[in-house]
Amino acid sequence: MLTFLGFAMIATFLVLIMMKKMSPIAALVLIPALFCVFAGKGAHLGDYVIEGVGKLAPTAAMLMFAIVYFGLMIDVGLFDPIVRGILRFCKADPLRVVVGTAVLAAIVSLDGDGSTTFMITVSAMYPLYKRLGLSLVVMTGVAATANGVMNTLPWGGPTARAATALKLDAADIFVPMIPALAVGLLCVFVLAYVLGLKERRRVGTLVIPGDAERADADADAERADADAAGQHLVAVGKGSGDARTDTHTHTHAHAGAGAGAGAGAGADPGPGSGAADGPGPATTPGSGGDTAAADGPQDGGFQGLDPLRPTLRPRLYWFNAGLTIALLTAMIMELLPIPVLFLLGAALALTVNFPHMPDQKARIAAHADNVLNVAGMVFAAAVFTGVLSGTGMVKHMADWLVDAVPEGMGPHMALVTGLLSLPLTYFMSNDGFYFGVLPVLAEAGAAHGVSPLEIARASLVGQALHMSSPLVPAVYVLVGMAKVEFGDHTRFTVKWAALTSLVVLGAGMLFGII
Repeated sequence: MLTFLGFAMIATFLVLIMMKKMSPIAALVLIPALFCVFAGKGAHLGDYVIEGVGKLAPTAAMLMFAIVYFGLMIDVGLFDPIVRGILRFCKADPLRVVVGTAVLAAIVSLDGDGSTTFMITVSAMYPLYKRLGLSLVVMTGVAATANGVMNTLPWGGPTARAATALKLDAADIFVPMIPALAVGLLCVFVLAYVLGLKERRRVGTLVIPGDAERADADADAERADADAAGQHLVAVGKGSGDARTDTHTHTHAHAGAGAGAGAGAGADPGPGSGAADGPGPATTPGSGGDTAAADGPQDGGFQGLDPLRPTLRPRLYWFNAGLTIALLTAMIMELLPIPVLFLLGAALALTVNFPHMPDQKARIAAHADNVLNVAGMVFAAAVFTGVLSGTGMVKHMADWLVDAVPEGMGPHMALVTGLLSLPLTYFMSNDGFYFGVLPVLAEAGAAHGVSPLEIARASLVGQALHMSSPLVPAVYVLVGMAKVEFGDHTRFTVKWAALTSLVVLGAGMLFGII
């Protein structure tokens, strides 16, 4: 009974949010409360919720102050050089933008925290996606999948949990998996390339103001050459009679007109180029690059972040960079709990960059919307996870799945573990899977001679899909900052993330790692 109710509750939740019949916060609260009553344990709902909130409160605190901290770093201009570098690489080409999203997310994921990865990636890429008219679910899907593959780093969480649960060394689990994970990351880049091609076909490649100005400069140079050549022809014509002078003067006039038309063509991509179809700053006939450059910043430009915003603190750039590096280093080395680190970092950054009280209040108010949305999602998810674990639904679901494995699959328990990691890490928290289910799978594998190391490695392959789970707080940071509906993100991302996980599993088996 509890097994059926558990699957039914998860299915109901996913269907309602993907069909946009309920908001994620409402669905995370009301659906588990209803199913708790169906399970006959409505009297214990309060206990389950309080237990769930207690477990997720540190995560909520970490996200709240991480949003404030990285929001401040964006305000003061810490990431502006990164954004400018990305824009130079992308050059308003949708293909490069999507691939750049995957690369940026993968690099930032080295810090081991999904929330910070998503905040930095979205802050850098969101203005460009909006300006070019690209699909925002492509950005969230690529970023989440890239972060999911990188989430297997020893300091990222899943590897440490697997090592703790099975009493193994994290390095023995992770290091042999590097080739398979590299293939998985390559799969993400290929996926980004394919999605980028689709976006390029849809909106075309646009002309950014800087490119338009360079095109005009080239056209002006060509026109100057043509004028010089025309003047030479006129001079020659004067020595050959009035009639020829008229002829060459007429030729010169046409040459000048042609050069002017060429300049217009150089500035205007034309209706067939694809640029005119998109919402970007393609120049209009006769306007040249100057108009595009003047109009661009008025509706967003391609700076990504406003280079003239009053919150910039260029004199404190190296202080902010050093503070961020120190914060991430302390986080990786686990010198203090992550919520405490972000709390201290946010307070210090706010005090140093904005010493006046009105400015501090303004900065906090500017980021209050994101903080409230994400914190609300986390505490709502606490109801969902609290009911799932408190009623015993998670345990019954995991036991049913393990018991459903045919006896003949015993020697292949590593493969079974890899396949089960996809749905189980999506529908369960990492703690529930690694500390509740993984030991059972490892014990079943040991009975058939399968090494616990193979089971532990196989358990990591589902992380690409796990990062888009409704039970992962960081995903609400991603969709919230990107202004994407969680249902739209889920509908788009799940298939690609599952494919990436299967690629990692296949590569692990091919290389003999799993």
